[in-house]
Amino acid sequence: MTKLSVNINKVATLRNARGGNMPDVLKVAQDCERFGADGITVHPRPDERHIRRSDVYALRPLLRTEFNIEGYPSREFIDLVLKVKPHQVTLVPDSPTQLTSNAGWDTKAHFTFLGEVLDVFNQAGIRTSVFVSTDAEMIEYAAKAGADRVELYTEPYASAYAQNKEEAVAPFVEAAKVARRLGLGLNAGHDLNLENLNYFYQNIPWLDEVSIGHALICDALYLGLERTIQEYKNCLH
Repeated sequence: MTKLSVNINKVATLRNARGGNMPDVLKVAQDCERFGADGITVHPRPDERHIRRSDVYALRPLLRTEFNIEGYPSREFIDLVLKVKPHQVTLVPDSPTQLTSNAGWDTKAHFTFLGEVLDVFNQAGIRTSVFVSTDAEMIEYAAKAGADRVELYTEPYASAYAQNKEEAVAPFVEAAKVARRLGLGLNAGHDLNLENLNYFYQNIPWLDEVSIGHALICDALYLGLERTIQEYKNCLH
């Protein structure tokens, strides 16, 4: 069964736009769980433009499903994750000012750095995932560095889906096979939505987890959060 982890960054963005606590990020996270989400994802950035460090600390004791913290492994990020001890940490190569994740790691070029960081988290008992493209070599070096899982960056699939979905998914199927051969768990995320998620799942049914935020929150504006989460979960059957 592929799990749905809801990224609540956009909820925090809306809250921060006006100050105060509307919407309540903690309550939304708990509601997502109540409505069927299998996990919650947050991506705290240095400028705290959406999820704040205080949110991360406050969420940990409240959540009953899997908690996934993603981000660039700066010293501050590493310290935060080690204190909070989520179920999973996902390493992304984002710069501090980056709007959103838009590429996977060059795991070969950053092999030593990633290996050192992954070792720290592995010793702490936190499952590790590395954000990668479909390049087989990048997946292989993630495995060599000590990752438990890789997360496939799916924006290229989403962008090409409408033109030719078979061609769009093909490199991801091959990448997923490489990950499985290497004994890696497999996550996916970025621009997956109600239109393209089920086809992706049909072609890679051994996915462990998809992490979805922007599209899901946008759909919730029209459908409501509870129905939206159920619609996304229905895509994973």
